[in-house]
Amino acid sequence: MRLFPPIIDNEKCPLTINNTLLQSCYLRYTEWACGVAIYTGNETKSGMSRGTAEPKLTAADSMIDKLTVAIFIFQIAVVLLLGLAGNIWKDSHGCKLWYLMYPAERPWYDFLVIPLRFELLCSIMIPISIKVTLDLAKGVYAKFIDCDDQMFDPETNTPAHSANTAISEDLGQVEYILSDKTGTLTENRMIFRRCYISGVLYGDKTGDALKDARLLNAVSSKDPDVVKFLMVMALCNTVVPIKSNDGTISYKAQSQDEEALVNAASNLNMLLTSKDSSGIAEICFNGSKFYYEVLDVLEFTSDRKRMSIVVKEVKSGKFLLLTKGADEAIFPRSCPGEQTKTYLEAVEMYSHLGLRTLCLGCRDLEEDEYKEWSKKFQDASCSLDNREHKIAEVCNSLEQGIHILGITAIEDRLQDGVPETIKLLRKAGINVWMLTGDKQTTAIQIGLLCNLITPESKGQLLSINGKTEDDILQSLERALTIMKTALERKDLAFVLDGWALEIILKRSLESFTKLAMMSRTAICCRMTPLQKAQLVGILKSSGSLTLAIGDGGNDVRMIQEANVGVGISGREGLQAARAADYSIGKFKFLRRLILVHGRYSYNRTAFISQYSFYKSLLICFIQILFSFSSGLSGTSIFNSISLMAYNVFYTSLPVMTIIFDKDISEATVLRYPQILLYSQAGRLLNRSTFAEWFGRSLYHAFVVFLITINAYADEKSDMEELSMVALSGCIWLQAFVVTLDTNSFTCPQITLIWGNFVAFYMINLILSAVPTLQMHTVMWHLCNQPSYWITMALIVAAGMGPVLALRYLRNVYRPSAIDVLQQIEQTDGHAQAPGNLESSTGTYLDYLLTDLRRNKSSIHQPLLSDSASSR
Repeated sequence: MRLFPPIIDNEKCPLTINNTLLQSCYLRYTEWACGVAIYTGNETKSGMSRGTAEPKLTAADSMIDKLTVAIFIFQIAVVLLLGLAGNIWKDSHGCKLWYLMYPAERPWYDFLVIPLRFELLCSIMIPISIKVTLDLAKGVYAKFIDCDDQMFDPETNTPAHSANTAISEDLGQVEYILSDKTGTLTENRMIFRRCYISGVLYGDKTGDALKDARLLNAVSSKDPDVVKFLMVMALCNTVVPIKSNDGTISYKAQSQDEEALVNAASNLNMLLTSKDSSGIAEICFNGSKFYYEVLDVLEFTSDRKRMSIVVKEVKSGKFLLLTKGADEAIFPRSCPGEQTKTYLEAVEMYSHLGLRTLCLGCRDLEEDEYKEWSKKFQDASCSLDNREHKIAEVCNSLEQGIHILGITAIEDRLQDGVPETIKLLRKAGINVWMLTGDKQTTAIQIGLLCNLITPESKGQLLSINGKTEDDILQSLERALTIMKTALERKDLAFVLDGWALEIILKRSLESFTKLAMMSRTAICCRMTPLQKAQLVGILKSSGSLTLAIGDGGNDVRMIQEANVGVGISGREGLQAARAADYSIGKFKFLRRLILVHGRYSYNRTAFISQYSFYKSLLICFIQILFSFSSGLSGTSIFNSISLMAYNVFYTSLPVMTIIFDKDISEATVLRYPQILLYSQAGRLLNRSTFAEWFGRSLYHAFVVFLITINAYADEKSDMEELSMVALSGCIWLQAFVVTLDTNSFTCPQITLIWGNFVAFYMINLILSAVPTLQMHTVMWHLCNQPSYWITMALIVAAGMGPVLALRYLRNVYRPSAIDVLQQIEQTDGHAQAPGNLESSTGTYLDYLLTDLRRNKSSIHQPLLSDSASSR
């Protein structure tokens, strides 16, 4: 091999610093800095956090940023090292070569010339095109979600929708799902089932109080306790009755509970017929009409957990306070001497049945008492300072001495597919938490029904509660101790309420965080919207990647706080869906959103990002290797047209074929959800996988350069031919690299890979026909030489042979779970393997899938923590 001396060519190798060189360096660095800033900033509208001005950064984006910084440091080191070596060679050898015409006296900045040349050569190490490529790919991922017919809900005519196109790969790395209950896990179709009035349980035998003969007889006989109970059901709400042209009455309600109670009252002859603008409500009971003037509404809040209204009976002028709410909000405010024990027993019984309970009560008011209170209420409502707190205090002062009328029990059934979906997600290694405002007993029953928690025979539910703050902290430490010692033997979960959480966040946040990171399941009841968001924040702050899903306005805070927000277009409106990154019609569609779309998106992003670095490093390493054959002068082996077209035309389209790639079928993914742990742990995009791509680019650069130099470095070849042969070798290798890493071939993929390959030759044949270009006739001359095609064959054989051999050996002797599943699919064509293969691979596959979970230690190592990048 002979050395190529430095070439005096202002285009390829300027020997003196001039304005063009400085401007070129400046533009190159500006382009790099802007590209990195744009990529890191994730500035597109789709990438912005919901409700904030801060951009969202996915786990994959974070890893790519770290790799970019590492490559930049490597680039600076290479530039400095080669620049120093180039100056040494110039002083020791170059100045003695007469044909280089170095001046005797050189300017003081002459030592910067060679390092700046190498900076220009190495500036392509960081691929600016990665931003555009990934944004385009992520846009396609979002369209796949929007167009998924299997995520279309025909009942509500609701398709899946992706409002954020920047975080699809995060779906494949979710570690915690925090879900609302009502309307998310359940249908949010409230049905009045049972009630307890004056010591009588109605509906306990038939399962439907509306068909209980005892209750119907009590209504017919106008039992005063039953009548007053039904009157509160019909009046204590914000429901608006709507009368149609045919005389039928329907109800418009913000709360499904209120609609269920009003409908139940109307079925029991207590019919709310109208509410006019003056506040007069008309009630018809057994043919008689009664009129009430609604004076004030004490609205429900998550802190008060009750709502009340003050009404005046028009006929008698009597003032009444009507109240309904949670038992813990009503019973402490009952009148002295009220026997609440039987009511508490009824509440517990209904809660064990998974029913939602409300306590109804009333109180007679004196006119003077009301007028005095009304003035305070108006003053509080008009206050500009701490208005909500003042209103709550005034309301609380009136809601005292309440006479308990009874308990209502409302059924809210689970959505179809919820138990199966939760079971699948937990099998995939995702921790599922339920955050609800319901009573603890009700939440536990729903948790059992939907496979969220395991029955006592196989699991244990740790309760964090107490009468005092110290009791709560002791139960927390006890739960943490049990979790550490018994986690491997039992499926453990913990349950706590809003009050306990408030104490814990103030006094023992660190212990609770440890417990949260160890627990795969939790039930958090009586939660306010703020507390839901706080729980999400705790998990995020520990480095875990969270997904929050809900359907109502009270879930918006939680959805916006999570890494990924999913809203259900439910019966409570579109607030959650509009605030979320993704919206779906039913909870069961979450399995496809995460296991199918999330996993595929992560796999594709991992390949696209690392391949983008690979192709840039490949061309850069060839430039560096050529510098050793040209006196370390910083001469470029490629002309400016080839370098420009390399990223724009020659290599941009083949990588986009990966957006259609599926390593295993959707059916296989859903049958073996444990495979999600590969993407969840970041095993396809980390420092180790990038090191493999880095090594591959370096090896391929050696192959292309050495074969090209030995085949064409003689007196009959010029620089343009040498450049085109090396560039052709890169294009051939990259076509085979993309083909080798593609798992499923479709017509668009084949067209993009090999159509782009053909386009490379067509473009260069056209450019070779232009007389004014330096590469005139070069490609025509090469294509007519058998040696050129032999050289390409040698490059492909030497470059891809070892890669294929290593992959074959790995698949035979150390196959991964994905490799085994691919073998099953190739043998049978489906996720279900034939008997002979199942017997030979089934045990090993089970071992691999089990090993995935075992390697995910019980003391969970978060994905987004500093240590996660090493995985």
